Order: sequence, then structure tokens, then C-alpha cells
Amino acid sequence: MDKEEKKTLNEGQEDEMEIYGYNLSRWKLLIVAFGVICTGGFLLLLLYWMPEWRVKTTCFRAALKDCEVVLLRTTDEFRIWFCAKVRFLSLENHSFSSPKTVTKKVSNGHAAHFHFPEDLPEEDQRDLAQPREIPYFTHHSVRYFWNDSLQNFDVLKGLDEGISCTSIYEQHSSGLAKEKHAYRKLMYGMNEIAVKVPSVLKLLVKEVLNPFYVFQLFSVILWCTDEYYYYALAIVIMSVISIMSSLYTIKKQYIMLHDMVAAHSTVRVSVCRVGGEIEEIFSTDLVPGDIMVIPMNGTVMPCDAVLISGTCIVNESMLTGESVPVTKTNLPNPSVDVKGMEDEMYSPEHHKRHTLFCGTTVIQTRFYTGELVKAVVVRTGFSTSKGQLVRSILYPKPTDFKLYRDAYMFLLCLVVVAGIGFIYTIVHSILNKVSARVIVIESLDIITITVPPALPAAMTAGIVYAQRRLKKIGIFCISPQRINICGQLNLVCFDKTGTLTEDGLDLWGIQRAENAHFQMPEEKVCSESLVKSHFVACMATCHSLTKIEGLLSGDPLDLKMFEAIGWILEEATEEETALHNRIMPTVVRPPKQLLPEPKPAASQSMELFELSANYEIGIVRQFPFSSALQRMSVVARILGDKKMDAYMKGAPEVVASLCKSETVPSDFEKVLEDYTKQGFRVIALAHRKLESKLTWHKIQNINRDAIESNMDFMGLIVMQNKLKQETPAVLEDLRKANIRAVMVTGDNMLTAISVARDCGMILPQDKVIIADGLPPKDGQAAKINWHYADTLTTKCTSSPEIDSEDIPIKLAHDSLEDLQMAPYHFAMNGKSFSVILEHFQDLVPKLVLHGTVFARMAPDQKTQLVEALQNVDYYVGMCGDGANDCGALKKAHGGISLSELEASVASPFTSRTPSIACVPNLIREGRAALITSFCVFKFMALYSIIQYCSVTLLYSILSNLGDFQFLFIDLAIILVVVFTMSLNPAWKELVAQRPPSGLISGALLFSVLSQIIISIGFQCFGFFWVRQQPWYEHWTPHSDACNLSRSFSTNSSHSDNETEHDEHNIKNYENTTVFFISCFQYLIVAIAFSKGKPFRQPCYKNGFFVVSVIILYIFIFFIMLHPVAYIDQVLEIVCVPYQWRVTMLIIILVNALVSVLAEESVDRWGKCCISSVLGCRKKLPKAKYMHLAQELLVDPEWPPKPSTTTEAKALVKENGSCQVITVT
Repeated sequence: MDKEEKKTLNEGQEDEMEIYGYNLSRWKLLIVAFGVICTGGFLLLLLYWMPEWRVKTTCFRAALKDCEVVLLRTTDEFRIWFCAKVRFLSLENHSFSSPKTVTKKVSNGHAAHFHFPEDLPEEDQRDLAQPREIPYFTHHSVRYFWNDSLQNFDVLKGLDEGISCTSIYEQHSSGLAKEKHAYRKLMYGMNEIAVKVPSVLKLLVKEVLNPFYVFQLFSVILWCTDEYYYYALAIVIMSVISIMSSLYTIKKQYIMLHDMVAAHSTVRVSVCRVGGEIEEIFSTDLVPGDIMVIPMNGTVMPCDAVLISGTCIVNESMLTGESVPVTKTNLPNPSVDVKGMEDEMYSPEHHKRHTLFCGTTVIQTRFYTGELVKAVVVRTGFSTSKGQLVRSILYPKPTDFKLYRDAYMFLLCLVVVAGIGFIYTIVHSILNKVSARVIVIESLDIITITVPPALPAAMTAGIVYAQRRLKKIGIFCISPQRINICGQLNLVCFDKTGTLTEDGLDLWGIQRAENAHFQMPEEKVCSESLVKSHFVACMATCHSLTKIEGLLSGDPLDLKMFEAIGWILEEATEEETALHNRIMPTVVRPPKQLLPEPKPAASQSMELFELSANYEIGIVRQFPFSSALQRMSVVARILGDKKMDAYMKGAPEVVASLCKSETVPSDFEKVLEDYTKQGFRVIALAHRKLESKLTWHKIQNINRDAIESNMDFMGLIVMQNKLKQETPAVLEDLRKANIRAVMVTGDNMLTAISVARDCGMILPQDKVIIADGLPPKDGQAAKINWHYADTLTTKCTSSPEIDSEDIPIKLAHDSLEDLQMAPYHFAMNGKSFSVILEHFQDLVPKLVLHGTVFARMAPDQKTQLVEALQNVDYYVGMCGDGANDCGALKKAHGGISLSELEASVASPFTSRTPSIACVPNLIREGRAALITSFCVFKFMALYSIIQYCSVTLLYSILSNLGDFQFLFIDLAIILVVVFTMSLNPAWKELVAQRPPSGLISGALLFSVLSQIIISIGFQCFGFFWVRQQPWYEHWTPHSDACNLSRSFSTNSSHSDNETEHDEHNIKNYENTTVFFISCFQYLIVAIAFSKGKPFRQPCYKNGFFVVSVIILYIFIFFIMLHPVAYIDQVLEIVCVPYQWRVTMLIIILVNALVSVLAEESVDRWGKCCISSVLGCRKKLPKAKYMHLAQELLVDPEWPPKPSTTTEAKALVKENGSCQVITVT
């Protein structure tokens, strides 16, 4: 049964889950109800916290098809359980369509598996008179419907998967009939990203039912039963304040998210119906397949839609972080294309230049005379790109960090200690014939003492303070738990353009090619001799610039290029479009002063002369820049010419490959290498005269591959991209701190290597090994060619040869730290990276260990690289401008976006200033927060054990600490110390040493254990020694051990009369001794654990902590050495001889000295001692990358020799292929 019914949802995706079916069981419900009554509701709470138990204790297993409840479990490392109720969608009351108008599919095949009435043949529909219901459930705002063909639940897809571009035009471009629209609306639901702001009551119940607050409530009830009213009241007040602040924060976050989403949630939109009718509906009524008319003056997109006619200028900053407007063109229609690719499948990611995404702003539209700008709705609601973004915020993945795992282990240890105390208290109380009521209260009380209720609040204090400090330096955080993880970062990936280098590019010059030969470089492009050349025409037309409110706007590179030629861009009116035979209404022309002044010929009429004097180029069709293709192209027509021209610009290697070989200069690679080695950004241009048979209409539907071939190579544009001023210094700081820096860029590889050398990422003496991956071709296996890049000092040659003796020599005795700085780096481009990932899986860890430059990387490849680095146990940071880095920023342990736009919601951290100086600042604050967490943990552990020891010792004489003694310790000492010791600012610079990642480390445990032994030792010493004193007796209200003055005796006897009935036996010499010693012990361990350098500022620079500790020391010393009657009465302290007070002072001073020396010894020699105790054998490093580094030290075949090849020999198996690596 289990094997049959265990199914998987979202297979192969990030949110993959196992699903099990269950039905409610009445007899199980009765047993659970009885258990709830017997446990006073505690079982109900337990089932509320544990969904798996809740379902299994109240239901029995059933087939998924007939189940009432589904149990879900994530397949990731967290294995989290969820449950959902199965509901039924009734179709019986809806007459959607007559048989004649029924189409066979809801979403072109995806919903067909569900056998909805819309999918059935006409004869079958007549049998549907009976009620028809479809089972479904909702999880994380996504509906899962029952799918008969899969025999499983599945997401109802839109038009974003499995739809060909042809079918979008042939089957989905005419609009939906009203009946079909109503049917789809029932299935897909409302088109809204509903972020409901929960009521305060709902949030309060959810917060109060947190295990921590339930435990506090249990503790408060117990203390009230034991007459500890003041202490219980204080804890209640603290809890109320904590709950209120937590509710305020959560409510504020919900409101912010709701406002961000609700800004455009409901707008009126026009849709096309079958027959061309235009209907105005609310955006919430849109469904996949609707044809939305994009208004002229723009709109905020309420859904994801693919353009099928017209052009839009869109601001996508909400999604990408890129504030530059993007031009979106209509989806190519393969059916009318000359070389139609009819089987090409539509994908929003692959065709993003034709897709309008939800939440993005359409600034303006461009259309042709009499035509509307139309788009087919492909996704709605939470399925849209913005919906997925909001879902990732609403339902974040848990943070996996060793510190938090160890925290649970620590609590478990405290529970075990509490259990021992619990058993000891019961046994001891029974032996002393204590009443059953007192036994129950005191044994439970020991649990509340051992597991401190203030622990969670204390743990978050350091993170909250770090978050405030980050905010002051302009770094905003939406995921505070990640601050601690940032303290562990040991590798940071940087985007290049806009991150390491300046955003803007300056035009350095051009180098034209004529007759397959390069001309001399030219600085000035704006000249009369070049004004009518195809080179300048390409610069004038091949861009995505547009005028918004009269100002040129677009990609910074395009802007620089267009400004360099000094031309004018005009977006023509509808009337002017007629001049250009209905071409796209954008015209570019040079300024009149650049044009030569022709004289009219005698035979030429004045009108014809004026027309020829006007040199204008109209842009007919634009194929936008694609990071996957690394190029863009346009089709343009010079006014008066019969034939059209195709212009292309892009990455030089790509453009050259699409040009006729006879037009590409023979020294193309050498010239390109010269420029890229100097760090220049190089763009190549190409041109082609199109055939006269290609009319305007054909151009509008032609595939870009038909245009981008057989081009004539025209030359290079050389752009200069300067390093940001702070870049070298920041990377030097990271290098000194043993934090690796990796460059991940979309730019040319040699340019990236040059920038890496300039900024110090690759040192001058280091070798760079280029891994050139080639996919399988013509029956040959995939292979990697290795060659060594020249250093800047070496004279450039077309085929650099490096002698094998130059390969860095590795010594077996090198330390791991030295290995991290080994003098060789790998560089590769995106294509090679893909080949290596697919065919050389076993080489991936070796390459990422020394991979420093990853060029021409697509956005998804950046994410794959971050994953590959995490797989070898690196803690990875990612710093980018947010444009193409969203996936990598989310995937990294610490993603820092340098863009303040809305896309940064995907990134845990956002820097207000676009400077990488935020990276070391974040790591420093992360380290400080992490060390603070360790200090607080250690302190809270000692606080628990010290108080546990005090109470256990006092229980042995049937005594306890008093109400106000507990109150003074917990509020005046613990609370003040915890919240002030967390205030230490971060150390001013990064150091090579890294803080430990978890609590379960030798040095840390040794530190805690040594302090526990010292504290228990001195407390027991005081407790037993006071009983050996000659003046000691069993204390009674009439005891007079200290011979005080008459006046004090009067006061004392007065107070004694009041407290004659001391039921709890609080007042005694042991209690007073233990109370004073323990009070000082809390302060002693607080100072011992308040570590400063190298991760935090010294504790003496933490003013609040210093003042608090001094005040507490003075106060406790004062009441110990100079008793005050009122304070003694409140704290229930008894009078002891002055000599004993001095003795206690000596005990405390010796305790302080031993504690501080022990902690210092652990810091200095702890690691050495532990390793010698555990044995002399060399311990293998835990991190995979360090283990791998040790292996590579003695590998004679690594790094690969120059001019060698590594081949992958695929052995075909049932499950794929197995690679055997051979080096030749």
C-alpha cells in the first residue's frame, strides 16, 4: 500500500514533494479527543505543531483518488511535513458552452488530462447530466487538481509550457468565447496575488501557540502555584512586550507586501473576444488564453502575457532590478516564416524579449496604422513571475545553518540535565517525606529553571543589533537569520559590469574592416567622411533606445554609442509613417551640419532634390539583444532605397561566426585578444543587404536566424570600462582574510581575465588556465582543451606556448591556507561550463576549487555555479547589481544586491550605495553577530547550570531561592547582561581567522564545561563550608549570628515576626551564601565570555555593558558587605557574621581569577590540548573543498599540462551515461 500510494508532486522542481492520501477515522478522532481532555489540551497543541502526527492519529491511509486529506513532505534536506484538505470543484451548476463551441483543450493539452467537460467529445458530454466534481487542494497558494491520466494531483498549467509558437498564433490569437472564458475562470480562479493581512487576533493566537510561549505559560502557572507571584508577573509583562513587538513587526511586513502587490491588483483591461469584439473587464477576471489589448499610454501588467502584435517599451525594474527600459517585440510567427521552425516551443524565460511580465510597467506602446497592440495571457495569479516572487517571500525555505541545528542539540542537553534534576528532586523529596503537592511543584520547577524562558529572545538580540548597525551603513536586510551565516562566508562571487567596474562605458574608438583587412583605429566617429557609411548606420539603428518624455532612454552602452555619432532619433507620428510604407515608427538621421551640401542637378526638380538631401533611416524590425544569443539585430531602410539592410552587433566571436569567412580579417583573433587583454569591452558590427523580395509584411514575421546569417563583417567598437575606485582595496581586504573572490560575468573572457588582474583577483605572478569545453560532435566525445593565458607582461602571440617547467610546483608539506592561494586559476566561458557540468561531473569540484573567472555566463548558469560551490561546502556570497543575478542572489548563503529597486526583494541584503565595500562590512557584522550568538549561548548555558546547581543544593536541605531572589537574578542581572553584552560592535577589519560555524566544537565545549565545573565547584565549596563554621546553626527567626546594633535587631526582629511562617524555608545561611556567590558567578562568566578581538570590539568599548556590570558589582558588593535592612527583608537574606562576608568575597575573587584564566587558556591553547588529547593522528578536514585540496596536493596530473585535452568517454547505461576521464 505504502509503495503504491507514495506519489511525487512537482517532480524535479525546487518545490518537489511526496504526497500521501488519508481519510478521516471516527474512532481515531474519539481516542484523540479523549487524550486531549486527559492531557488538559496539551495533546491538541502537540498535534497543532506536528502535522504528520495530526493526520496519522486521526486518519487512515487511502488511495489518493478517494482521499479527504493529503499529507505532503518536502524532498529536500529539511523534510518538512504539511497537510491540506481535499475539496471539490463542482461543475454541475455551470453551463459553459454548447457542444458546437467546445474546444478540446483548456490550456492546449495540459488540462486535457483532467477530463474536464470542455475536453470531451460531443457524444460523451450528453452523459454529463449527473453532478460532476473535481477533487483539488491548495498548498502555498497553488491549486493542485486530480489528474486521471497521471493518477496523481497536478498543477493546472497555463500557456507557458508545452505550447508551440505556431499554436499561439493559430489557436490562441483569436480570443476566447464568453462561455469558455467562464469555464477557465472557474478552473484557474481569480487573477490576483492575494496577500491577505491576517487579523491581529489570528496573528496573536498563532504567536501565543509558539512552543516557547506555551512553555512560558506553563512556567508562569507553576510559579503562581508556588506563590512566586512577582516573578511570574515580571515574566508575563516581558512576554506581553515581546509578543506585541513581534506582532507589530509581522503585521508591518504583511502590510508592506500587501501594498506592493495591491498597487495594481485590480485595473480595467480590454480583451478581444471571438469575432473581434472588444470587451472591458476587470484584470482579476483574466484567464490564460485571453487576448489583452495593451493601451497606448501604457499600464502595469496584471498578468504574464506574450506579445502577438506591436511593440512595447517596458520598465522591468520590479523583476530584474534593471531601471533601463526594455523594448519588447511581438513573438515571431514560424508559420509565415521562410525558414519556419514550427516545432519551437514557447517559454517565458527563453522568449522573455516577447513576454510582458506581471508587475512590470508598460511605459508606452508602438503600433502600426489601424492595428492594436495585443498580447495573449499565458499565466495568472501566483503562477506569474511576480506571483512566484511573492510566494518565495510568503513561504521562504528554512535556513540551514549548523548554529541552529546545534542550538536544538543544546536545548536537548538542557532537557536531559533537567530530567536528572527532576528525578533527583522527586527521590530526595520522597525520602524526606515531603507532601505530594510540593514534590510535583518543585520537580516541575527544576525544568523551568534549567531551560531558560528568555533563551530565544537572548539569541536574537545580537542579530537585531547587527541589523541596526548594517542599516546605519546603508545595508538593508529582509532575512535577519542570514546575518549569522554571513559570518561564515569564505567565497564571494562578483558580477563585473556595474559591480567591480563602473556602470557606464566610454567609447575608446572604432576599428573598421574593409576588404577583410582592419583599418587603423579611429577615435572620432562623428565625421562627414563616415556619416553615410554602413558602420555608422549600424551604430545609429542597432540599439533599443527610445524617447520617453522627450529624453533618450535605454541601455547605457547603446546610449554611449548613439551619443558618439551625434545623430537624432525621432519617433514618427502616424501620418509620417506613410512615408516609410508602414514601417516601425522610429527614424534616425544625422544632424544637417554633418551632411555634405549637394547641389541640385539641372534636370532635378526641387522636390526630388529636397527628398534626396534628407538622409534618414527608418527601423523596420528589431530583434532585441538576447544574453543567450549574445547579439541583437535590426532591419532598417534608408529613405529612398528599394532594398532593406540588416545590421547586427554583439559579442565579436558570435558576430564573426555569423559573417562570411572571406569578410572577416585573418588577424581578427589577434586584434580582439590585444584589446580584451587590455581590459577593453569589444563589440563587433556586421551588415547585409537584403533581397528585394523581402517585403515589409514578410520582415515582420521572419525568424531572426534567417536575417542573422551571411553577414559582412564591418569592424569593432572598442569601449572602455573603468574599475571602480574602491574595488582593488576591497578585494585585497578579502584576500588577506582568506576569502576567495570569483568573477561571474556576461562579458568576454579575456576582458574578464584582464579586469581580474587589474583589480587584484588574479595576482601578476599567477597562471591562468583556460578550460575550453567542446560538446560531443560527429560521434566524437565531449572534450576539454586546456591552454594557458598569457600574462600582461608577456608579449602577445597568436598561439601562446608555455613550457611545462613553468607550471606551478606544489609541495606536499604546503598548508591548506597556502593551497588556497596556489598560483593558478581556471577561467572558462558559459558554454564550456555547461559542457563540463553535463559531461565531466567529476571534474566540477576540482575546477570550482581554483575557478576564478567565469565569463559569458547566462543568469541560470550563475545559479548553477553558486550551487556547484555550495556542493563542495563553501559558504558562498554573491554580489551583483540585480539585473541578471536574481537567481544567484537568492541561492547564495549571503546575496547582496547593489540595486535598490523592487527586484531586491529576492535578495536577502540590499546596499543603498552601489559599491562592493558593503561586502567586507557585511562579513564583519556577520562575524560579530555569530560570535555574539556564541557568547549568549555560552552565557545562557552557564546561567541555567549555575541556577540549577543553586536550586539543587538548596533542595537538598528542603530550601529554595526566594521570589525576589529569582526576580533579581533574572531581571536585574541576566536580562541586563544579555542585552548589553550583545552590543559589542564589529571589529574594524577582516582577519584571516574564521569563527566556528557550530556550537559543537572542541574549544567551545571545553570552554563551557570548564566554566561549569569551576562554577559548580565554588558554589558547592561555599555551600558546604558555611555549614562547617563555628557560628553555624539551623536558622530560626531568633538566630543572631552577627551581633548587629540594637536598632537593626529591632528591625530584624520586626521582619522576623512578619516572616515567622516561612513555609518554603527560604531564609537560612546556605541560601544567603549560595545567592551571593551565584550572583557574582553570573557576572564573572559574562565578562569571561564577552570576547572582543578578532571579531568584535573589546568589551570595554561597549559602554552600556561596562556601566551595567559595574553598577551590578557595586550594588551586590554593597548589600553583601554592608547589609541594608529593607533590601535584606525584600531579598529574604539572613544576617551572617562580617568575617563570613569577607570569606565569601575571597571565594568570589578566586572564582573570578580562575574563570578568566581558564577562558584565556582555552582561547590560547584549547585547540592544541584537544588535538593532543584526541590523539596525534592527523584529522581529515570536514569541508569537502579542503579535503579535495589535500588530495590535489599529491596529484601529479593536476593542474592539467598546457595544450592537452581531456576527453569524456560515455558508456551508455539505462539511467544515462558514465564518464571515464582520460588525459592525452
